[in-house]
Order: sequence, then structure tokens, then C-alpha cells
Amino acid sequence: MHTVQPIKDREKIEAMKKILRASSLRDELLFTIGINTGLRISDILALRVGDVRNQKGVVERIEIVEKKTKKTRVVALNRKTRRLIELYLAQERPHARGDEPLFRSQKGGRAISRQHAHYILNRAAKEVGIVDRIGTHSLRKTFGYFAYKQGTDLAMIQKILNHSSQAETLRYIGITQEQIDEVTAGLDL
Repeated sequence: MHTVQPIKDREKIEAMKKILRASSLRDELLFTIGINTGLRISDILALRVGDVRNQKGVVERIEIVEKKTKKTRVVALNRKTRRLIELYLAQERPHARGDEPLFRSQKGGRAISRQHAHYILNRAAKEVGIVDRIGTHSLRKTFGYFAYKQGTDLAMIQKILNHSSQAETLRYIGITQEQIDEVTAGLDL
């Protein structure tokens, strides 16, 4: 398995969303949930319609049991993600039942495969000119990278991503020693 990178350019993220939406709202939602929650692709693909919508509408938080860790995790959905879920369900899945996969394959009632999700993301990344290696794990890494860049405490990101050390988290989100050096070299007190 090859190491993939986070997507570090906001303009490329927005361009990917447009390309994915042109294909389907499902594909854009897959990307949007991934970069806004930090969930693993296995947990995203396991989501059911009932996990994100109840009788009152789209939920503010989803509760999942992570496939890898078997830990229960509650994840808040931001306003942009909730609106996209509403739009997707209204336009592409108006009659979806709660027990159906949120990211349903066009070939039957199953969820799309991890391989298909990889294909969807890679195709869009290539179209916007991303040359770094991109995969399904890039979504989770992108979440961590932007949380860090926005000033979220590294210990919090470490906890969210369930890493054993802050050094692991920095490597994971693509923060290099060169970038760390820039911070200290830039201080001129």
C-alpha cells in the first residue's frame, strides 16, 4: 500500500467538489464528509441513511462504532455538510429508507466499494491537477491538516485521529520538518 498525501490547497478542494458534483451529489458528499469529519473511508462507506437523517431531518451528530478500533465515536456534522446531505437525499435518494446505504452503488442496493471510492477521488484529483498521490485516506489526512492549519491544538487532532503520539499526527497530516523549521526561523524576537 502506498502512502497518500492530504490535499493542502483550498482552491483544489473547491475545484474537486465542482467536478465531483458534476458526476453526482453522492460523490461530492463522500468527499465532503471525509474532509470535514476525519472518519476513515470504511466508516464513511458503512453509513446508512438512518445514521444521518431521522424524522426531524438531517442530524447534527452521527454516532458510529469505528470498524478499525471498535470504539464508539460521535461526530458533529457542520452546516455545509448537513445541507449537502439534505440536497443529496432530496434530489438523488428521495425515497431512501433508513436502513439503506448512504453511498449506494448504482449496481444494486449495496454501498460503493472502497476501490470505487478511490477511483472517484483519484479521477477528480487528476482533473484539478493534483500530482501528489491521492487515495481514500487523503480525506482523513486533509481533515487533520486543515484542523492543524486553523489552529486546532495538536493534542486534540491526535485524539480525534486516535494516534499514539503528536509526532505521528504531524507525519500523518504531512507537516514536514521544513515547515516546522520555518516557524522557528520566522520568529525574530
